[in-house]
Amino acid sequence: MARMKPDPDPDPDPDPLSSIRVGITAGSFMGGAAGGRGGHAAAGDRPDPAATLLCCGALVDRQGALCAACWGGLRFITDPRCHHCGYPFEYAMAGEPLCGACLAGLPLYDRGLSALVYDDASRSLILAYKRADRTELAAPLALLMARAGGAMLADADLLLPVPLHHSRLFSRRFNQSALLARALSRQSGIPHDPTLLVRVKRTKSMGGLNRSERMKNVRKAFALGGSARSRAALSGRRVILVDDVYTTGATVNACARVLRKAGVAHISVLTVARVLSPAHQ
Repeated sequence: MARMKPDPDPDPDPDPLSSIRVGITAGSFMGGAAGGRGGHAAAGDRPDPAATLLCCGALVDRQGALCAACWGGLRFITDPRCHHCGYPFEYAMAGEPLCGACLAGLPLYDRGLSALVYDDASRSLILAYKRADRTELAAPLALLMARAGGAMLADADLLLPVPLHHSRLFSRRFNQSALLARALSRQSGIPHDPTLLVRVKRTKSMGGLNRSERMKNVRKAFALGGSARSRAALSGRRVILVDDVYTTGATVNACARVLRKAGVAHISVLTVARVLSPAHQ
């Protein structure tokens, strides 16, 4: 992505994304209908279908865009939310409020944010991305993450994807978190390293497991990889863990435990979507 040139006489801009020069608006994701009235393209003006079918199958005018209906169906997570893990609140509270889970015990990472509520709309995008080999979705999903985590990205030194076990990587053929981290790196200029964290234990599927079962499942599942020099360079760094969906936080917490032992100074978590309790759906 081309970097935006600074305004020669800029006004104060509260948008933290401007500090990492990622120009993101609704227009970055929402494409116009491909063609004229009724959705039919005019002669000589028909878009390339390979570059347009992204969400529901409607034709849009550029690759990486959502149609207006699908864009409108996404539920973005914004303030008010838990100051630590980013869980959304219904009402604003004074100070730096914490959700019930964080009050019961703070996660090992320092800050968590997610772009979207994990619901039918976001689920269709994420499952198409990771289950149907729609790897072209990594860039637009990363843009949504950058929109949510601009301030977090502005302070980061390194992006680290949550790793897959080699056996699962072989069957899936790609690590969805690694592609998201790479796309975020290209958009923000922050380096990423898909080798520094490795999953050393093949864990069973997390589907249907409760929080305590998930925590037990990923215990000692992660370790440091990469070169000795890279591992030593983690000390004192500000790192962002990148993943697709935050459910209970068990996986990123297990990763954070490894990074804390390596001397990482600040650990953030940035995901595409966040699973909410049924009461908040």
